[in-house]
Amino acid sequence: MILAFRHFRTSTATSRMSNSKTPIAATPASGLTHFDAGGQAHMVDVGTKADTQRIAIAAGVIRMQAATLKIITEGTAKKGDVLGIARVAAIMATKRTSDLIPLCHPLALTHVSVEFDIDQAASSIACTVEVRTVGKTGVEMEALTAVQVGLLTIFDMCKAVDRGMVMSDVRVLEKHGGKSGDWSAKV
Repeated sequence: MILAFRHFRTSTATSRMSNSKTPIAATPASGLTHFDAGGQAHMVDVGTKADTQRIAIAAGVIRMQAATLKIITEGTAKKGDVLGIARVAAIMATKRTSDLIPLCHPLALTHVSVEFDIDQAASSIACTVEVRTVGKTGVEMEALTAVQVGLLTIFDMCKAVDRGMVMSDVRVLEKHGGKSGDWSAKV
């Protein structure tokens, strides 16, 4: 049996916060592959997996004031081309994912595309990222990291005029390849 630990905070009578560990039973069927038989975190051994084409598509959105969106679309932000810089940041993020996510394998990516869709009516920008590789493990984490960093970059470049921007709905839309095959989010 594999044990994982859930960390949670409890308040005491003196309003001090403390961390507690509660063991959670996990079986191989549970899908928690990042824990060994002793319940310790480990990097999954993908050495015996076949190299296959791997594709992941992820997306997210950032909502803002209409005036902020106008600054972005007109290219008048003081820090420069907001979407151009956010695109480069998202691409860079895919290459650094294994540095940020502790048990994520470093991957040789073969393709990254970043698209921004502006919705004037909703005063928002959607970011969609597609990542590809040929390898032993998927690229969902790279796609998710790219989306979030792209949205964070928009926030960073525009926070002087709009600190109330909200990033949301970051999720995997599709994944292709590997032993588990294809998967698409139900929209």
